[in-house]
Amino acid sequence: MTPAVGFDLDMTLIDSRPGIRATYRALTARTGVHVDADLAASRLGPPLRTELAHWFPPADIERAVTVYRELYAQHAIAPTVAMPGAEAALDAVRNRGLRVVVVTSKIAHLARMHLDHLGIAADELAGDLFAEGKAAAVTEHGVRWYVGDHVADMAAARAAEVPGIAVATGPCSPAELRAAGAAHVLPDLRSLPDLLSGIVVGSGRAAR
Repeated sequence: MTPAVGFDLDMTLIDSRPGIRATYRALTARTGVHVDADLAASRLGPPLRTELAHWFPPADIERAVTVYRELYAQHAIAPTVAMPGAEAALDAVRNRGLRVVVVTSKIAHLARMHLDHLGIAADELAGDLFAEGKAAAVTEHGVRWYVGDHVADMAAARAAEVPGIAVATGPCSPAELRAAGAAHVLPDLRSLPDLLSGIVVGSGRAAR
């Protein structure tokens, strides 16, 4: 299998905050349960049920998940934009003869809608996975380096025994990402092509 670089989605490849805020506001209007959309959008990363548990009683969470996902397709796709440097980063991956794999906590069909809307081509997509739960997909799809913005992404890389490349574009600070085991911490994806240029493909490590 051709080696791959794996990517998280939200706040790594795409900035979905505007659409997610709009979806939470629509969820509030539909259900009558207040969700602070700005706060929810500021802590992206964990699974949807984790966020909804802050606002809905346990008995109502599964229904809220269903309604949210129905609303998401209407409200969240169009406002979402690619993160700065995303296109160049993916080009750099492919220019090295590597594959692009997206492994995300977002459910796969919604993740696919984002990729299609933004014209982001992925060789493989695995969804509804978080933290160490991403490790099996990372391994299965031949990922040699996993790129993400959250400490949970670094946990995924550790569990899969591949280097984690962190981008400090999400809710976690560079210090938190380093403490979570990131092999490299970048300010954003614009720095990834230079890092990849020094990676020894056979080893999964950056040349020194």
